[in-house]
Amino acid sequence: MSKKIRKAVFPVAGLGTRFLPATKSMPKEMLPVVDKPLIQYALEEARDAGIEEFILVTGRGKSAMEDHFDHAFELEATLKERGKQAALDALGDTLFEAGQIAYVRQQQPLGLGHAVWCARNLVGDEPFAVILPDDLVLAEKGCLAQMVEVHEQVGGNVVAVMDVPREQTNRYGILDVVEDDGRVAKARGLVEKPDPAEAPSTLSIIGRYILDPQVLKALDRKEKGAGGEIQLTDAMARTIDEVPFHELRFEGTRFDCGSKEGFLEANVAYALARADLRESMQSILRKHA
Repeated sequence: MSKKIRKAVFPVAGLGTRFLPATKSMPKEMLPVVDKPLIQYALEEARDAGIEEFILVTGRGKSAMEDHFDHAFELEATLKERGKQAALDALGDTLFEAGQIAYVRQQQPLGLGHAVWCARNLVGDEPFAVILPDDLVLAEKGCLAQMVEVHEQVGGNVVAVMDVPREQTNRYGILDVVEDDGRVAKARGLVEKPDPAEAPSTLSIIGRYILDPQVLKALDRKEKGAGGEIQLTDAMARTIDEVPFHELRFEGTRFDCGSKEGFLEANVAYALARADLRESMQSILRKHA
């Protein structure tokens, strides 16, 4: 039986330049989808999957996330005084047990692999999850919870995947698959952002990973890959002969909230999924159709 996944890493040091000027003084991870910031969706998904320790890899100007997951005593007192219980309950969803959330600074923007490597001392020698908050997944059962179930059966590295148009393979880590039952596949290799003509498949990794600690040892080499950055997929590829590598076609809809189009679509989809907003959103969409 594989070890329990207790820790999750959230790489959140990016500058969010595609959302300027909104992200000039606010972390892109604090952009709201309906009424919750992206980072809260990510931590809630991890918590629902059984994660006990949450490691945020931050950069300069990211202190708003630390404040978000802390008590706001004046606000809480005011809401209590005014009898705003629903609002108080919403604030309660932002609170975790003392010591559950830790913050590590990525001092240089050297890539996703480097961001994960920055958390190595807090991760230790055990399997761990990585969640990219830009990738928001609307699902009945959280994407990471689905992956944890698969990891319990196969161990090793497990990633969430989806098929993309071949002309877009140069935007993603693409898998070279050797076995595939339609839901869970096994890979013999992967390539970071390959040219469409050279891509081994159209099966791409999205921002959900469960990783064996061997990946951290591979990241210790600090070898640069595509874009001159330290790539997480390169480190995973180096361990493929030592660690089983499986992919899950998850159930749910993924929204790329790193793009304006994906972020806007996520807001519409999440509003439509809520009973208190569905009719209003449908009316708005008909009005602007």
